[in-house]
Amino acid sequence: MHDIAIRQEIVERVVKRRGRMRLFERLDPTRTAAVYIDMQVTFLAPGAPVEVPMARAIVPQINALNARLRALGVPIYWVAHANTSRHGASDWPGFFDHFVSDEARARTIAGLAPGADGQQLWPELEIADDDTVLFKNRYSALIAGSSSLETMVRGRSIDTLLIGGTKTDVCCESTARDAMMLDFKTVMLADCCAALSDEEHRNALETIIQQFGDVMTADEVVAALGSR
Repeated sequence: MHDIAIRQEIVERVVKRRGRMRLFERLDPTRTAAVYIDMQVTFLAPGAPVEVPMARAIVPQINALNARLRALGVPIYWVAHANTSRHGASDWPGFFDHFVSDEARARTIAGLAPGADGQQLWPELEIADDDTVLFKNRYSALIAGSSSLETMVRGRSIDTLLIGGTKTDVCCESTARDAMMLDFKTVMLADCCAALSDEEHRNALETIIQQFGDVMTADEVVAALGSR
C-alpha cells in the first residue's frame, strides 16, 4: 500500500474551511455500497500495457475490508473497464487516438475488449456470489453513458459510495468527483486505492478531501459504519 499521509497544511485548510476534518462521522450500512474500479488483469498483470504495480499490493487489504463490509450487509460492486473496437478503432477515440502511442494502442485496445482476458477481475480478489460485476467505458463509472452503476445503486436506495481500486488519480478520482456532484456521500478508501506513485496517490486524496468527499482508511470506514 502507499505509505503516505495527507499533508498537515491540507488538514489545516480543510478544518478552517468547514470547521472539521471528517464530513461523515457516521455511515449507514443499509445505504452504503463499496465500489472498486479497474481491479482487473489488464491493470494488475505484470508487464500489462497499463500495469499499476501497486494495485497488486492493495488486494489483501481489499479482501480484508470486504469481509467486514459483507458482515455489515454492505454490497460490493466491481467495475471493470471495457471498450469495444472494430477494425482496430475504439469506441473511445478521444482517448485512444491521442493519449496512447501507436506501439501500445493495439495491445491496450485488445486488453480492454469485451470478453478479453484483460477484463477478468484479478484472480487473487475474493469475489462473493452476491457481488455485482459491471463494466464502464470511460474513466468515471458515473459519467452519463459510461456504466449502469448509478441506476443500480439508486435502485437499492444507496446514497453513500466507498471508492477503491486503481488508479487513485484517474478512474477512482473521476468516479468520486462525479459521485459527489450527483449528491452521493463519497468516501475514498485511502488504503484500498493505488496509483503509479505515492505523490500521485496523495495528490488525488488531497483533492478529494478538499472538494469532493471524505478520505478514510478501511478501519475508519468500518468504525463509521458501526457507530450508529
